[in-house]
Amino acid sequence: MKSALTRLLLAFVIVAATPAYAQKLQGLDEVPAGTYVVDTKESLVRYEVLHFGSSDFWGTFPGATGTMRLDPKSLGTTRLEVKVPVATVETTNRELDGELFSDEFFDGETYPYLSFVATAVKRTGPKTLAVSGKLSMHNITLPVVLDATFIGGGPNPFDSKETIIGFRATGLVKRSDFGLGKYVPIVSDETRIVISVALKKT
Repeated sequence: MKSALTRLLLAFVIVAATPAYAQKLQGLDEVPAGTYVVDTKESLVRYEVLHFGSSDFWGTFPGATGTMRLDPKSLGTTRLEVKVPVATVETTNRELDGELFSDEFFDGETYPYLSFVATAVKRTGPKTLAVSGKLSMHNITLPVVLDATFIGGGPNPFDSKETIIGFRATGLVKRSDFGLGKYVPIVSDETRIVISVALKKT
């Protein structure tokens, strides 16, 4: 009974705290300058392809780690490095998960990480950025531009001394450019990347 009551109170705190938290840092210019680390448990990388020309098919890569140095007043000095373990790849099909990890696709045993390193950041709106960088996967590195949107941030509702911020980023790549062209064109070559990332100020 006590455990159920505790869970109920915790859920109430989360619901009650969310609106106030989201309102703390609404604009990118309000974000404190400094170094941030990726909150691995609260971040996710997804990809989307067109399956058989009839439906969207998603896959996910949890487990991202990385750091970002950000000063909204000097975006040219931004530094961002993120890597994601290939072993975490997951779809709605367990057999496909194994195939994606194998040397038929990502070859996770040989190349265990996907990585992105930002090379330039440009302001495109009050809360939006164009993040240019180098995407590496399957032992191939190519330039990619991600369209990033600042979602919000503020003090952690469970630890007021900790500042957390969040971004959503999207981009397009051709998987065949990275040596991952199996099943093209049955499954689309063009792949949409969607990244939801939470970061904690150190």
